[in-house]
Amino acid sequence: MGESLKRFLMFNSVLLVSMGLAACSDSEEAGADGEDTSSMADYSVGDQFKAEEPVEFSMLFSDHPNYPFKEDWLLMEEIEKRTNVSLDMTIVPMSDYAEKRSLLISSGDAPYIIPKTYPGEESAFVSSGAILPISDYVDMMPHFQAAVEEYDITPYLEGLRQEDGKYYVLPGMHENVWPDYTLAMRYDILEELNLEVPETWEELEVVLEEMKKAYPDSTPFSDRFMFDSTLNIAATTFGTRAGWGLGNGLKYDGDADNFYFAPASDEHKELVTYFNGLVEKGLLDKESFTQEDEQAQQKLINGDSFVINTNSQTVVDYRTDMNETLGEENFEIKKIPLPGGPIGHVMGGSKLENGVMISSKAKEDPNFKAMIQFLDWLFYSPEAKEFTKWGVEDVTYTKDESGKRTLAEDVNYVGLNPDGSKALNTDFGFSGGNFSYGGSTELLHSMMNEEEIEFQNIMHETKETIMPDPPIKYNAMELEQSTLMSTPLIDHVKQNTLQFILGSRDLSEWDDYVAELESKGLQKFVDQANEVYANQN
Repeated sequence: MGESLKRFLMFNSVLLVSMGLAACSDSEEAGADGEDTSSMADYSVGDQFKAEEPVEFSMLFSDHPNYPFKEDWLLMEEIEKRTNVSLDMTIVPMSDYAEKRSLLISSGDAPYIIPKTYPGEESAFVSSGAILPISDYVDMMPHFQAAVEEYDITPYLEGLRQEDGKYYVLPGMHENVWPDYTLAMRYDILEELNLEVPETWEELEVVLEEMKKAYPDSTPFSDRFMFDSTLNIAATTFGTRAGWGLGNGLKYDGDADNFYFAPASDEHKELVTYFNGLVEKGLLDKESFTQEDEQAQQKLINGDSFVINTNSQTVVDYRTDMNETLGEENFEIKKIPLPGGPIGHVMGGSKLENGVMISSKAKEDPNFKAMIQFLDWLFYSPEAKEFTKWGVEDVTYTKDESGKRTLAEDVNYVGLNPDGSKALNTDFGFSGGNFSYGGSTELLHSMMNEEEIEFQNIMHETKETIMPDPPIKYNAMELEQSTLMSTPLIDHVKQNTLQFILGSRDLSEWDDYVAELESKGLQKFVDQANEVYANQN
């Protein structure tokens, strides 16, 4: 273990102890604000939360067009039956959720419970005091605390802490990092050409070359997600940041114990050089950076391409569509383990996913403690995690003596029971993104087919997980300054990363590109980040 990581973890431990003491004080004060007759007096790990008297809490809901909210969902009925809590839902279309959430919070009209908040999205609401520093109240959340300890979440929670040392979102927590996005590939083409599944990006290039030789009219790799997903997963293995993972471009150097701007590094040049090579050889479709997902999928299912970015769900969608176009017995498509890169066989990712913010108004509610206990049970107890994912035993699923769960005969979900006439999410409300996320690896795997479980096992057995960078805890003014400085830098990075890969800007101009970043205030941006980071330590 490096000295910088030791110092980082030691800092975590000290900070957690101090925050725990502050939390006790704050939550005791909250309890004194008013008598909460609905909370449970002896609520602890393993307890089913049930309010002592019926209560109602308001909640925002991101409405997915494929399984829109229904008031009569079994999910809603069972939540009320089990907890004595009814939820007053504010329904917002998923496409407008981020904007509507922001407007509601800014106007002071937000519901108490605000789910579907990804780590980092809460930062915009901290300085106004509109959302609760939930870390002050986790001493009332025994299941949350148990999950933090069992899943070793502390280093990940540190990344959520704001300049005041507190965090403002209750994250979904996984037992292990869950790698999902990678490349899907036509395994039947590999077999036809007597090729092995590529284990590195260099081997992938060789595979694409052989595919192009055998099918000269094809462009073997035509991508979706505007190439941002592929850039993200590849950047990790090249030692840089790009695509979905670009963020503000800063990357932590553990040896130097400071941050640098990754898109100006030699590692980033190596990344764009690699993909430029694929484009120049006609192996990577130039339209990958501009085409809609449907266009990329159409090329794949028509047999015009053989490789595309995917996750565990989209590969099932590809297979379903290709059954119609190519015939069920005429192809095989699967996820490949993420290729290794110049820094080795590594994978990024986090044990955290989207979670819940709490409106500051909730603290004034006389049933505040009951609400915290309710959220603790609903989002962090193993019992509720199984419930929100699988539904009600002997209604939507059954469980045998070994603990294996099976969907009921008439219920389907993600192709687990294709003959089922009802959908677990659409018709019952379970396995939806507002309530069901995080949990044990066993629970996660319980809804995966054998193929996906094999992929997960291979990834964990063959890849080293890169720990998240330590946080830079800007205060409100520093954050605003940092954002103003980073915006032109990131815009320039995105524009030139694309140009270098497509060949519209020659790689011989790399040094000019770096000089352009410097002229846009690169050094000042990095210096500010390192000054804030040094002062917080």
